[in-house]
Amino acid sequence: MLPLEPMDASAKPAFRDAASCARWLSQLQFTNLNLAHGTLRAQLDELNRYPLRGKDRLQTLEAMRETVNTAQADYSKKLLGKRLPLSDEEFTSLIALVSLWQSMLNGYLRCMQSREAGDSSLASDAALLSHRCLLYGSLQIADFLRVGCEPDGRSWQQLHSIYAHVEEQGLQQERVTDKLNRSGRAAISCRTLYVKTLLLHRARLLGFRRNQWHIVDCWLDLWGDTFSIEASCTMSREDAPPLAVDLAGVRGLVAIQRATSAASMRFLAMVPLSKQIRVKTILLQQGQSPQQNGLGDELSSEDCINLLNRLHGCWCEHRAESLADEPRDDVPRMLLCSGLESIYAHIARKPFRPSSLVDQQEKRQIETFGRVLDQTDRHNLLELGFLVEEWLAEEDGLLHGRLLRRSATGQRLGLNQIVSVIKPDTTAIKLGVTTLVSVTRSGHLYIGARYLPGQPEAVVARGGPSGNLFSGATEALMLPEIAKLRIPASIILPRDWFHAGRYLELTLRKDEKRNVALGISVEKGHDFERVSYTLTS
Repeated sequence: MLPLEPMDASAKPAFRDAASCARWLSQLQFTNLNLAHGTLRAQLDELNRYPLRGKDRLQTLEAMRETVNTAQADYSKKLLGKRLPLSDEEFTSLIALVSLWQSMLNGYLRCMQSREAGDSSLASDAALLSHRCLLYGSLQIADFLRVGCEPDGRSWQQLHSIYAHVEEQGLQQERVTDKLNRSGRAAISCRTLYVKTLLLHRARLLGFRRNQWHIVDCWLDLWGDTFSIEASCTMSREDAPPLAVDLAGVRGLVAIQRATSAASMRFLAMVPLSKQIRVKTILLQQGQSPQQNGLGDELSSEDCINLLNRLHGCWCEHRAESLADEPRDDVPRMLLCSGLESIYAHIARKPFRPSSLVDQQEKRQIETFGRVLDQTDRHNLLELGFLVEEWLAEEDGLLHGRLLRRSATGQRLGLNQIVSVIKPDTTAIKLGVTTLVSVTRSGHLYIGARYLPGQPEAVVARGGPSGNLFSGATEALMLPEIAKLRIPASIILPRDWFHAGRYLELTLRKDEKRNVALGISVEKGHDFERVSYTLTS
């Protein structure tokens, strides 16, 4: 069992049974979420210290579950869409989330401790206690994943220890009812709960959106009957390879090649899950609906097929371990910068400046030198704050890339953010949009990027007043037409510069001018908008 601090009769919780807890919860005000969240944790910790009959403690904890879940759901919104790595204040919020789950876990561990010490009031609650302990350990892992951070070793060690204890008791297949289970399934086993957490972590580098986390979470609940965890495994060349986990370790699932001969090693057979996913994919391709396949109604058939294929590739197919799991230095190095302003500066070799400043400087140069000086490469972009960072390229294809930042410090990145990837000692630049942002356990940033086809060119866009849109000039990037792929030419503009039919004047290299009319918005990112255009003169 996991160690707990000694109980103390001098502790003074605000409630000591389910009835008094219900009255206290009814008076708890959520107008100040930070205060309410902190109060819940403080009272739980005080209850956990107080000596109490096991059944009273269990019933009190059960009475608190719904309120705690609601508070956690609201509090987690503080971290929604935050760039990574988290700021100190944001990381403190994450720790507060995890700590409240830990307080709930400690309460159920106290109940389990009492039962095993001979508390007869809990004699019939072994499976329930096992389920709740695994659940609250799993929720800590889940909060790290949803934010984009790798769970720490302590969280893994705790979860594995709980499952090892469940296994010792022979309770891993006992189904337990949980009315708060979001999948709607009436009862799931401890084995399902544990394996689901392992598989969700394994899939974290697929770059799930918030609704996709929920969908896959529900699917795994429904597929729980296909899971098995054994102390040994068999495999053949044609089958989906098993995955391994060390119940005495501090990590999640690993490839079978990394398994050891330790007695604590367990193996997850992936053949049944592989067959389940493949059958559902085939039935969807043949015209059955997601609802007919038990996949819910949140995704179209096409989106379900795409998600199922990605999950199968992650869980059931041979693949090299990611740099996020196994950092190594024997991969190509790339330079990366983010944000439209910085990308423009590095392509143009000079920063963008509003036209009023340019006009003033050009006037002074003409007065002094009789001409406008060439400013290319004149500025030290790094000194001006236009940083490039060194990254390691795990994958660098034509359409997709995956990279790990070499330094643990640097710029923060979020999803749907514009980036450029530059091969050192070349002029080749790829423009991309982040599809995955994650922080490894060592604190390094790991990203996935979808590359936009074509070599970008830095341009200055000028537009007159148009409704509430910005006027004046802005930095922009132009992507060429690629006729073979039927990709039209497009312009990358800052957010809120686009309006269909708006006229802009583009200044290219060597002061070449083009007048264009904006067409449609091709895509809208966090800090940019990609739009089509037509030449007007």
